[in-house]
Amino acid sequence: MIALPQQKLDALLARHEMVESELATNLGRDDYVKLSREFAELGPVVEAIRAYRAVCAEIADLDALGADPATDAEMRKLADAEKLALLARRERLEKQLQLALIPKDAMDDHNAILEIRAGTGGDEAALFAGDLFRMYERYAASQGWKTEILSMSEGSKGGFKEIVAEVRGRGVFAKLKFESGVHRVQRVPDTEASGRIHTSAATVAVLPEVEDVDVAIDEKDLKIDTMRAQGAGGQHVNKTESAIRITHLPSGIVVFVQEERSQHKNKAKAMTMLRAKLYDQQRSKLDAERAAERRGQIGSGDRSERIRTYNFPQGRVTDHRINLTLYKLPQVMEGEALHEIVDALITEHQAELLAAEGAT
Repeated sequence: MIALPQQKLDALLARHEMVESELATNLGRDDYVKLSREFAELGPVVEAIRAYRAVCAEIADLDALGADPATDAEMRKLADAEKLALLARRERLEKQLQLALIPKDAMDDHNAILEIRAGTGGDEAALFAGDLFRMYERYAASQGWKTEILSMSEGSKGGFKEIVAEVRGRGVFAKLKFESGVHRVQRVPDTEASGRIHTSAATVAVLPEVEDVDVAIDEKDLKIDTMRAQGAGGQHVNKTESAIRITHLPSGIVVFVQEERSQHKNKAKAMTMLRAKLYDQQRSKLDAERAAERRGQIGSGDRSERIRTYNFPQGRVTDHRINLTLYKLPQVMEGEALHEIVDALITEHQAELLAAEGAT
């Protein structure tokens, strides 16, 4: 039996009731959005607490029935059988609540901005960046998520020098956030006549998509340039200044979007990218300040860290952070077996957080 902090459970129930009451009042937009999110996050936890306490009450009733001398043998036997089932259910609910009580990343339920850039390796790195994007696109489809390209720069022999996409759906950032880092590939390029294995790399960054209420941007801090889109597109490319480049002057962050024909749509997408980058910058600064407190946490999001190797000759994928090796490279690249790595990373992260909670 897991010892759950009852005072914490009481506090969560009280907070849920308070938020529900506040939502019924006349709130401003920002407050309503924040409280609605909190209410949605608390809902499943509150249901689990109530179910857990109901099971505990039933077990106590059965214990009292068993301890009563007036209870006959047949009734005692039925009570014992029912208690076994209730004990198993209580154990499941205890584990569920233990995980629910782990401090959550506020951005876990958000959509994500996925950035993939070719690293060392020239054309082969660009081809690998393309392979990674297709892997994530197929994985997203298997999760019921939608992927939309925001900007891209194609490689001279295929793939991408850089590609940025928005991934929309439930719990996107929670599952993709551990993908940030350097991904290394070892394989024989199609252009390699001697069969020599080349090593190249691509960098992946996963940023949570944030709203106005999460990051405040002052219009005075923005320099917005419009220009003609580059690349394929026929007459439209030559005649319409639909591409948008936004520079955030205080931070120096620059975003560029040209995928849509509408300047208005490109600006909206550019602002989405800018908010994500500003939030990530703020988050990285906080993470650096808390580095001493976060010993042992996986998935720090350090983009300079080599996190995974894709070895084609041996048909294996190794995630170096958790020492996990799968001999399922084709299935991983198809997005079919990527969930095995993602789930293992999440499980390890939860174990780290539970250990940290226990230590405190």
